[in-house]
Amino acid sequence: MGIGLDVQQPPEPDDPDSYDYETCPFYGELSVRGQILEGEVVSTDMEKTVIVEREYDVTVPKYDRQMKRRSRIPAHVPGVLEPLSVGDTVRIAECRPLSKTKSHVVVEVASTATAGGAD
Repeated sequence: MGIGLDVQQPPEPDDPDSYDYETCPFYGELSVRGQILEGEVVSTDMEKTVIVEREYDVTVPKYDRQMKRRSRIPAHVPGVLEPLSVGDTVRIAECRPLSKTKSHVVVEVASTATAGGAD
């Protein structure tokens, strides 16, 4: 709970000399504020970045119905939480802009994907 959220603190980095403390909310200088979202990891193609997809309902007043929408949010993965895989459910928190598109950081892995995929 060192970052102000009710999340479990991950273990310290294995190699402190080469660890990137500037972009770590747990052991570094990155502060989290604003939104805290939960979603599923849909892409892990980039280094230290995952794409988290959220699905939510929006009310359409004209038809008095609900419509599903999705948003894909790029999020930074601190070194202490690596490796993540597609299908994991994670919590992300808003932080300062880390790049042109990244303004969120992964703070907790809620559940991991099952290893027994479709055969």
